[in-house]
Amino acid sequence: MHGTEITEPRRFVFLSGQIGVAPDGTTHASFKDQCNQAIDNVEALLVDAEMTTADILRVTYFVTDADNLASLSEVRQTRWNEGNAPAVTTLVVAALAAPDLLVEIEVTAAK
Repeated sequence: MHGTEITEPRRFVFLSGQIGVAPDGTTHASFKDQCNQAIDNVEALLVDAEMTTADILRVTYFVTDADNLASLSEVRQTRWNEGNAPAVTTLVVAALAAPDLLVEIEVTAAK
């Protein structure tokens, strides 16, 4: 199946795109570090919503360089490879909100 089916009423959370900027405002230079930080940011927001990564239904990844797609796959498999896989879309874009940003992650979750 190339999607996720909802079979009962649920509470949905739509997270705005999370970038690889740490809470203290620092941005790592490497793609993998930014990707891991963006995932940390998503996970923190899910905790605030009383959810876990198991509640993720859909993920959209925005990357600024197609050469980083293999690294994205590696990080995804390491960090978010539990339970049912969410629907995933990955887009290569010309740029994000700031020139030093390399990845943005948008998530829809339901519980």
